[in-house]
Amino acid sequence: MINKVNNFEQNSLYKNLKKSVKPLDKFIQSQENLSHTRFIQDTVTNWVPKALFARSIADFGDMSFLEFLESGIFYFAPPLIGEFLLRRKMLPNIMPGKIAKNPHLTDSIENILKNKELQKGGINKRIIAAKTALVAGCICVPVAEYMLSFAKNLFTLKVFKKSNFDNIANLDKTNKEDVEQQKKVERNAKKNLKKGALLSLGGFGAAAVIAAYGHKSDAAQKLFKTILEPADLVTKVFPKIKGSKFDKFLHEYTKLDFDSKDGKLALSKGQLALTAISGLFGYSAAAKDRGKLDFLEVWTRVPLVVFYTIFGSSMFDYAFKKYLIRNNKFPDLIQKTSSGDMHIPSRKELPDIAQRIAKNKNLNPQDVMNRLVKEKAFVTAVPYAFALLFMGFSLAAITRLWTQFRYNQQTKKQAGTAQPFVKPSFTAFYNKKV
Repeated sequence: MINKVNNFEQNSLYKNLKKSVKPLDKFIQSQENLSHTRFIQDTVTNWVPKALFARSIADFGDMSFLEFLESGIFYFAPPLIGEFLLRRKMLPNIMPGKIAKNPHLTDSIENILKNKELQKGGINKRIIAAKTALVAGCICVPVAEYMLSFAKNLFTLKVFKKSNFDNIANLDKTNKEDVEQQKKVERNAKKNLKKGALLSLGGFGAAAVIAAYGHKSDAAQKLFKTILEPADLVTKVFPKIKGSKFDKFLHEYTKLDFDSKDGKLALSKGQLALTAISGLFGYSAAAKDRGKLDFLEVWTRVPLVVFYTIFGSSMFDYAFKKYLIRNNKFPDLIQKTSSGDMHIPSRKELPDIAQRIAKNKNLNPQDVMNRLVKEKAFVTAVPYAFALLFMGFSLAAITRLWTQFRYNQQTKKQAGTAQPFVKPSFTAFYNKKV
């Protein structure tokens, strides 16, 4: 009965937010909500700036195709393939259903090996095999990210009849297309897409074999542990780094195992890093087919985007929140834990905090709730605005200006190396005839 009363009070606090505060609460929800909400928000963050700086209809279509499908790969592919297709559908048909449904499947390797209950009957080995099978099956995610740029090339060629980046970006006003280049772009795109499909099928096949037989081999178990947690191998070779900040960094960003969110599989930072880096090399390889300027534009922009995707957002977010703590800003919202980390309460925690503060300070809970929502919206919005303004608008504008500058320099160089025009004379014509 107490929980029902608390839930009612919490819902009431959200329902009775001021009209000016309710949009802020919606924004907070968009940051903490399901994949489809984050898909819309992050796609808009990346797509809108590029759309505003689109250099032609072909450039707009080319970019839009890539951005929407890329966000789909990041936000829908891992949970769809890992959780639904592999864990719920494939694994129960290959290994005991209790393994696929086992809540310890989302535990870390270290905790699985320490759990004495899981050692009975070799359940821990089956779980480790299942975890590796999930990772093997999901190899199609970074593969898809790599292949996406080739699919984009093919899309632009078929829809806009263009393969030359100078024409797509509206740099060359003549819009002359080279038939041989078009054939090359189409041939390479189809070849790489076929390779990607075969590699993805191989991943599913490997997942099935690992799930069925991976628990039977001790050598395979050692290999699985290295695949899931590569940083453990590094610490064995260099034991002095164990427990250091670098060790923590390695474990966080090289981990290919899934994270856990509410008992379900969630994308880990290591998987994010692998997918983002795969995308960088896919961009680069596909750009070569469309011309030098496309290749240079990719290497001007994409490494910064990849770095920000993997590290930058969390780095800026951490630095910003550390600044707030140091200056004693929003002390009811941002707190330092005993381990030295910073804790920012989720939206669900705000009503409890508001009620506690109101009780301790004899305040109106609704007034406290309005304040907390405003503060959390601010803390959430600043890193988001940085991503939108710097990684979105500024980077899109600088990249396009830099590509135009390169094209102008290239054109001048070509004009300077061309043979000078010499007015033909009657004597020269006569001597030639003779």
